[in-house]
Amino acid sequence: MTIQQLLLKYWGFNTFRPLQEDIIQAVLEKKDTLALLPTGGGKSICFQVPAMAMEGICIVVSPLISLMKDQVENLTKKGIKAMAITSVMSKKEIDIAFDNCNYGNYKFLYISPERLTSQLARERIKKMNISFIAVDEAHCISQWGYDFRPSYLLITELREILPGISILALTATATPEVVLDIQKKLLFKTPHVLSKSFERKNLAYVVSKTEDKYSQLLKIANKIKGSGIVYVHSRKKTQSLVDFFNKNKLSADLYHAGLNPVLRSNKQDNWIQNKTRIMVATNAFGMGIDKADVRFVVHFDLPDSLEAYFQEAGRAGRDEKKAFAVLLFQEADRIDLEHHILSGFPSLDEIKQTYQALSNYLQLAIGSGLGLGFDFEINDFCNQYNLNTLTVFNSLKFLEKEGYISTTESFNHPSRILFIVNKEELYKFQIVNPALDGFIKLVLRSYVGVFEDFVKINEAELAKRMGISREETIKLLKQLHLSQVLSYVPQSSLPKIIFTRERIDAKNLIISTENLKERKNKAIERMENVIHYASSEHKCRSQILLSYFGEQDTYRCGICDVCLERNKLELSKLEFENVSNQLKDILQVQVLNLTELVNSVKGSREDKTLKVIQWLIENEKLAYDEDYKLHWKK
Repeated sequence: MTIQQLLLKYWGFNTFRPLQEDIIQAVLEKKDTLALLPTGGGKSICFQVPAMAMEGICIVVSPLISLMKDQVENLTKKGIKAMAITSVMSKKEIDIAFDNCNYGNYKFLYISPERLTSQLARERIKKMNISFIAVDEAHCISQWGYDFRPSYLLITELREILPGISILALTATATPEVVLDIQKKLLFKTPHVLSKSFERKNLAYVVSKTEDKYSQLLKIANKIKGSGIVYVHSRKKTQSLVDFFNKNKLSADLYHAGLNPVLRSNKQDNWIQNKTRIMVATNAFGMGIDKADVRFVVHFDLPDSLEAYFQEAGRAGRDEKKAFAVLLFQEADRIDLEHHILSGFPSLDEIKQTYQALSNYLQLAIGSGLGLGFDFEINDFCNQYNLNTLTVFNSLKFLEKEGYISTTESFNHPSRILFIVNKEELYKFQIVNPALDGFIKLVLRSYVGVFEDFVKINEAELAKRMGISREETIKLLKQLHLSQVLSYVPQSSLPKIIFTRERIDAKNLIISTENLKERKNKAIERMENVIHYASSEHKCRSQILLSYFGEQDTYRCGICDVCLERNKLELSKLEFENVSNQLKDILQVQVLNLTELVNSVKGSREDKTLKVIQWLIENEKLAYDEDYKLHWKK
């Protein structure tokens, strides 16, 4: 079957989007490839289609459990066999999952980078018929990226055990520095980058400078019809903005990582189905969401980086119809962002204190814990040890970046069971334990496949059918688990912490002050780029963003707030080009101060000439030298 036939059969599309086919061909030719596609550019098709066209199973490394779950479910609905191995699974579940991948004709194995550390994973993967490796969110492997994760560095170990296998790395956010670093870290045999312009012709970028953000937000929501997202930094602010919208008769809901996963899922579904119009959220919202008709994304607070802003703003207008990405900005935001960034860098003592308290909280002895995952509720932890939640959160993030632990998002993983005795042994157990016979028969009637693989169960439903309480049902399942009749994994909705190194004494933590300083400097540099974007009044917003991601010599978008103002310069295109051409001719011969330059231009009013000069300076065509004279930049 050709790749076009596969695309039509499984995804229902007649043609590929720009660049998708080139990326797929590179994979089929077994070339190491870095694919740069903007948010919503159809990255998953770039590895899913060639995997279906090739023999064997494709390993997909992905950082988020929820993303893996969604993609596996979507593939399964299409009749494609896919499996996910994550940090929330038990050792027995992982063992069975690897067996299925080895012998069950699966096409995709989604795996979190943390799982690549285990000897079990390495040995099982070594025996598989691997087609290629896809690395999603590949910017996570670069220490210069805004979302560096040390666990991603483990991907190179796959190259050791699978020496002939090619890698397809995919990302929507990478600066030129990060593009080079990704290829270096993933040990590309030959540099190979395929990139689509990050330009979004239908997306109008707007910076709205206002001292009353609430009123401006209300104007935006009333003026732009359709669904939207409003991003804020704090969970507290999500509630205050939802109350504000509801008070003004607008349908809104909130979303953040502290909510129960089932509740988060329901809120997300209501928004996707347009039952809720506006979602007010922290940056926990949006990754992997497939909603094409978002008409506006508003950032109520300044984002931490232009990478984060570009990705979040890019969730608007994926249907290629007109949409708006609005950043609300006031001068005080500079101070707030600086405080927000710097608070992300706790002292070395605070990091060590958090690590020590964490080890005590999880009752881990020195030398133990390697590869183990633990449910973790941060508020309970902070209350128990009287620690500041923000300090703990950022200390854990730093411990993760130093490779001591890894963390997962909170995720609703239903209860699962697997009978670990065969049917004959189970029958003998039922004869000896008549009190459990009725319950075992009910379980066998309720669920199929319980002898082959872990099956999701619902304790409440079993309790209802049995005529007992949910608590009594759980007690019976635990009794069967202790009797080694079945393996019972209770439901979990908490985030997890995985120790990626053995627990050590906190005073022996090796934390590089140089790394800490470098990361802090990089964070400040990213912050300065955000402030420059928000403060600029004369350069096209789209051009600023594209330049940040390495695209030079781009055209004005014509629809951002700056371009619309430029159109109000009261200069026609002919007038603007006449003045601009004169300035270029003059300054290529000599450098002049501003007054001399304005006086040298013929056939234009002084105010119009000044507007053109200001625009050319902002767009880096003109520049001042050390003597405050202007010259034309080559």
